[in-house]
Amino acid sequence: MPMKVGIVGLPNAGKSSLFTALTHVAAEAANYPFTTIEPNVAIVPVPDPRLELVAECVGASNVVHDTLEVHDIAGLVEGAHKGEGLGNRFLANIRETDAIIHVVRAHDDPGVVHPVGDVDPIADLTTIETELLLADLEQAERRLDRVARQAKSGDAEAVADQAWLEKIVEALSDGRPASSVPPSKDAPNAIRDLSPLTAKPVLIVVNIGEGEEGVPADVAAHAAEQGAVAIAVCIRLEAELGALDEQEAAEMREELEAGESGLGRVLRGAFDLLDLLAFFTAGEDKPAQSWHLPRGRSAWEAAGQIHSDIQDGFVRAEVIGCDQLLASGGYAGARDKGQLRIEGRDYVMQDGDVISIRFTP
Repeated sequence: MPMKVGIVGLPNAGKSSLFTALTHVAAEAANYPFTTIEPNVAIVPVPDPRLELVAECVGASNVVHDTLEVHDIAGLVEGAHKGEGLGNRFLANIRETDAIIHVVRAHDDPGVVHPVGDVDPIADLTTIETELLLADLEQAERRLDRVARQAKSGDAEAVADQAWLEKIVEALSDGRPASSVPPSKDAPNAIRDLSPLTAKPVLIVVNIGEGEEGVPADVAAHAAEQGAVAIAVCIRLEAELGALDEQEAAEMREELEAGESGLGRVLRGAFDLLDLLAFFTAGEDKPAQSWHLPRGRSAWEAAGQIHSDIQDGFVRAEVIGCDQLLASGGYAGARDKGQLRIEGRDYVMQDGDVISIRFTP
């Protein structure tokens, strides 16, 4: 299953426009709050230029990029944790994602209504972060109450859960996110059962105006303080370019001196948040495909990403780094140089590995 990211922010911050640009899906983007009542969802390919080179090098039949599931979640407002603006439903949608893309408005376009009245990125960021924190606090307190009753029976797992939840409630009450509390070794399922919003990695996308560049210094400082990553994107420009075909978009980008696609930076930033590495499968007259896996995982776990049958029947893996494969001109040259390695199920995968798995059906 693809990893899930949710796009959040205040109404009219540029969330649905970013979703449309990312997905080429015409998510409705009107100039009033709560346009998106149910989250728009799309599967977005995440291009990796290395895969194109590997495919050409080995004579693959076609290229298949790995994907990211993007959820466009309706705008949150102050009081969302109490249900304001359908907040409970939207917070539940966020809880189902693996990471958060937080869109904040920094442009001062008078034609776009701001829900509060003034463009203040730090205030807007703080509003959303506070709502997520308060929602976590309410949920953690409710769960702590249930677990504490179970712990009275002496159940070891419940006792460990209670100890961890007490630390979570203390942190949230002090205004610190759940991510500031390390997971408990004695209660390995506690964080999964709570699924705190403020433990999710965050990419802040600063929606700037045309001709503007860079993340504002105060937003960059705020992101660093929160442990988030921040990038600046002119979402309106990216949406306009996204409506063009690939060649027209490239020509327009060059004419505007727009540089690298902001959408590419958003997708790459989202994957970086999840701390995933990429690996490839490719063969002559076969698809060249990219896959992603958490760092530190094994060849056996990589096989599971491809297919459960391949994982169940895993025998060995033939592995080479994509740079070595390209430098050797393909598999034949790599074999001649002795660069193709035979690895077992416990081999720790590296970013850019090209892998062929032998398995018994």
